Amino acid sequence: MADVAAGAAGVRAAPGLVTIDAIRAAAVTLRGIATRTPLVPFGPPAARRFLKAESLQPIGAFKIRGAYVAVSSLRPDERARGVVTYSSGNHAQGVARAARLLGTAAVIVMPSDAPALKKARVEADGAEVVVVGPSSDERQHVAEGLAAARGLAIIPPFDDDRIIAGQGTVGLEIAEDLPDVAAVFVPIGGGGLVSGVAAAIKAMVPGARVIGVEPELAADARQSFREGRIVRWSPADVSRTIADGTRTAAIGVRTFAHISALVDDVVTVSEAEIAAGVRLAAEESRLVVEPSGAVSIAAMAFRAGESGVVGLKGPMVAVVSGGNVDPDQYRPYLEAPIPPRG
Repeated sequence: MADVAAGAAGVRAAPGLVTIDAIRAAAVTLRGIATRTPLVPFGPPAARRFLKAESLQPIGAFKIRGAYVAVSSLRPDERARGVVTYSSGNHAQGVARAARLLGTAAVIVMPSDAPALKKARVEADGAEVVVVGPSSDERQHVAEGLAAARGLAIIPPFDDDRIIAGQGTVGLEIAEDLPDVAAVFVPIGGGGLVSGVAAAIKAMVPGARVIGVEPELAADARQSFREGRIVRWSPADVSRTIADGTRTAAIGVRTFAHISALVDDVVTVSEAEIAAGVRLAAEESRLVVEPSGAVSIAAMAFRAGESGVVGLKGPMVAVVSGGNVDPDQYRPYLEAPIPPRG
């Protein structure tokens, strides 16, 4: 069972939400750094469904956006001391790459169950990797200790307005490229991506629906959304899903505020549907997608009815958050059974 604990104290008093102006400023910062990823057709052309292929970013995931915006915002003296973060993989890669590009040292606290491919790529960018247990709380605790001991600047994985603004450039691009978009499905781990995307979409296409998506086995954000308070799941519970990027035990105070105000609904998908989403991305859109990036595909393909998008006029987009998956783990997904389509 999920370990439920109230943690939303102070949310009502939180500062205002990230604005479209902040997201546009982040887009300027990211010019020449992040790729303006394409909207790749998915399924029959008449359906007008697309995948926002963040798997095609230089690090294979959207996380370069928020990480670079955050690291670039540091003062020269802060950059000189270095940065630290805690991540299961894609944010780790984003901070490692941003640090290298900006000439600062990076320490990355990663869980023992992080995909080997992600760990290797972090090290390839010159970052120091500190491996701890699978708990997201442990990662954060160790990173905070390192920051205090070494004078490092913490680059949080999601609960930070700089991160949210950077991730929001994904939504900015969707709205600019598809101004009649009717619905956008977005994976949720800690909530930074869905917060930023929702801020951009609701500012530019107010009538569009923004649907957050989580695995059934790591559905803390959905429960938080339903109950109107931050709900924490145990590390043992969230670690069951194949979607490693969504194993965060709880969303943050800032992301909860954005999700509560801007997201239309949060739905869940099964492990079988996630695996099928990986396969469908390969077969229908020629994209290599990791399970965390496939949760949005699964929702668009199999959970349209409960997402409130049936009958909407206009195209739909599933944000594919990343494509960093170990080859040995990827191959079986290509043979995953395909459930009935929604």
